[in-house]
Amino acid sequence: MFRLSNKSKSLGLLVFLGLLIEAGIFPMSPLKLTSVLAHEVEVSGDVAATFHLEPNHNPRAGETARVWFALTRRGGQIIPLEHCNCKLAVYPKGHKEGDKPLMQPPLKAVFAERYKGIPGADIVFPKAGIYELELSGDPKKAGNFKPFKLTYTVTVR
Repeated sequence: MFRLSNKSKSLGLLVFLGLLIEAGIFPMSPLKLTSVLAHEVEVSGDVAATFHLEPNHNPRAGETARVWFALTRRGGQIIPLEHCNCKLAVYPKGHKEGDKPLMQPPLKAVFAERYKGIPGADIVFPKAGIYELELSGDPKKAGNFKPFKLTYTVTVR
């Protein structure tokens, strides 16, 4: 019997996925596959959020960075901004409960990748360092989902 090493198996899997992508059988292009892998997902109660920060999760101080949150309720149904009383707050890393945020950028409905009308904002971080983004929300219509609070750590160059 002929045995393949783990390295050979991994290479074979990558080649196979590449062929599927090229043939159009696999629904993601390599670029989309890379962007999906760059997203962060957090869960609070019955709400999950896929978080993305452009450009490529590498914001620079003094430059505009776009952040968006693809909110979903259990089962995968998208929660658009129009259904959520959402708030975004930006804090320095290590802040204490009750501290005032550095900024509270206004959220707007954005279209990102396959998501429509999800919460997003443009942020200009004042200086290099580590920040915490806190997205909180509750439903505009009672019972749609439970109130949530999600926190993401961002390193700014």
